Amino acid sequence: MRDERSGDERSAARDGGRRGFLKYAAGVAGAAAGAGLCGGEAAAVPAGRSPSPQGHSAEGRLLPPDRIPFHGHHQAGIVTPQQLFAGFVAFDVLVHDRADLTRLLKKVTERSRVLAAGVKPKDEKTAAEPQTPDSLSITVGVGASLFDDRFGLAGHKPRHLKAMPAFPDDRLDPPRCHGDLSLQVCAEHPDAVVHVLRDLGRETHGMMRPRWRTDAFLNPSRPSGSPRTFIGFKDGIVNPDTGSAREMDRLIWVTPECGEPDWAEGGSYQVLRLIRFHVESWDQVPVSRQERIFGRHKASGAPLGRERENDAPDYRHDPHGRTIPLDAHIRLANPRTPHTDKSRFLRRSYNYDQGYDRRGRMNLGLVFCGYQQNVQRQFATVQRRLRHEPLSRFITPEGGGYFFVLPGVRDKDDWFGSRLMRDTH
Repeated sequence: MRDERSGDERSAARDGGRRGFLKYAAGVAGAAAGAGLCGGEAAAVPAGRSPSPQGHSAEGRLLPPDRIPFHGHHQAGIVTPQQLFAGFVAFDVLVHDRADLTRLLKKVTERSRVLAAGVKPKDEKTAAEPQTPDSLSITVGVGASLFDDRFGLAGHKPRHLKAMPAFPDDRLDPPRCHGDLSLQVCAEHPDAVVHVLRDLGRETHGMMRPRWRTDAFLNPSRPSGSPRTFIGFKDGIVNPDTGSAREMDRLIWVTPECGEPDWAEGGSYQVLRLIRFHVESWDQVPVSRQERIFGRHKASGAPLGRERENDAPDYRHDPHGRTIPLDAHIRLANPRTPHTDKSRFLRRSYNYDQGYDRRGRMNLGLVFCGYQQNVQRQFATVQRRLRHEPLSRFITPEGGGYFFVLPGVRDKDDWFGSRLMRDTH
């Protein structure tokens, strides 16, 4: 049943739901007693620019449509306007032969198609009442480990797909890295994310096993503009134009010119990074020093020396870094030169709050999520520029992985990975 409330009423309900969730998360934490962090000065918030039937929230966030189409040349959840909540899960595949892998991919497709259409989950006792628009998107990727000898896929791996390496400032925890499959579930309400994971877990029981999972959410804009991360700076000021097909084909989607296997056309490389913030140390740093570490004013989000968050930094007239230091995060991540333009990529990141650790420190951070055409040319290149930046003293990447997001499911007879499995038969 379609929600008949006005756009303002829907926005208020969504914002109320978010506030309730954050209060709940804070209570759990108490009981338990980057822009572009580690990957480029690109947005962690609304990725889409096309008009939405819901318009914008009171805070200026571009709202996704109530129902996000499941079928298409590309998967949903990449250029989709960003939803409030997300779950990121990596799985190890347990089946041992090609026929069972095909059956698994078809099962994930069938259930995702049903869930994206807005059909209630089987466990109706826990379904939210009355029904609310969830704007659900389910995005499926594959890891390098799926292309081993189990399924005859070894010769058909995407060119740049490999296990995510440890960069110089990382402290990666192996159980929280990599995986055969990745699942990104995004929705306007947190219970919708949980319902999807429960449904897929029930329907694929014994076929795959969760390797790691992180739930995350968007912080609100304060007072307006791009939302802030838990270290207080706005995140989401610069991103490629998702409304430009030319820009997307140049930076995000795999095209025939990329030299990838034919089956991969329409897909995209996904980088996930679980980045912890050391807020206790960060909070001891004077704001003026924090601003020079980032290269932006903390209050407005504007580049140092500018007034508005969307103003471009003037590096050409600041060659020695007197206004924006040469090692500032935004300057290293995106130098804004013709040569470095090809390393830009699409950010779609979320915040996480996992309470306190055993030493009583807050476990806050960012689920960095980036999409690109070539992970080596884009994310890895940016990461090398950020090596030992001043911000690295206050953040630590602890997990994540490289994945290749499969091309979209074209129609009701198609399924995730169909071309991969058929082309390698």
